[in-house]
Amino acid sequence: MKFGIYATTAVGATAVSMAFFGTGIASADDYAGQKYSDASSAISGAGKKAVIASRAGDTLSDDDCIVTHSQSAPWIKGDSFAAVTDTVLVYLNCNATVATAKDPGNSAGSPEGKAAIAAAQQQASESAAGSG
Repeated sequence: MKFGIYATTAVGATAVSMAFFGTGIASADDYAGQKYSDASSAISGAGKKAVIASRAGDTLSDDDCIVTHSQSAPWIKGDSFAAVTDTVLVYLNCNATVATAKDPGNSAGSPEGKAAIAAAQQQASESAAGSG
């Protein structure tokens, strides 16, 4: 008899927990890691509009900022309370790709910083080869 009560309590607690916190299913973020200019073009191409939900940093222009996260707009509109399905919220990181003495950004020792330094060196060597 006690086992049945404990089992019922455990199932109920699990159901309440899932209702409040979700099931933990991950979903892919199609725009994370892209420049805002590329992500907004892709969003427009899908027939939706991109809206900047938040912006961290001010070193880069909007088009050069990196999208850290995106999500469909979670609000409703109109008298019929229809869900908004044509808006994607984007969250931007507008710090420099690598930190300098005067600008915040990724550490040169981080994977992102190393990748940015390598890309800059590659671009510089291509520019030097093209102008020589």
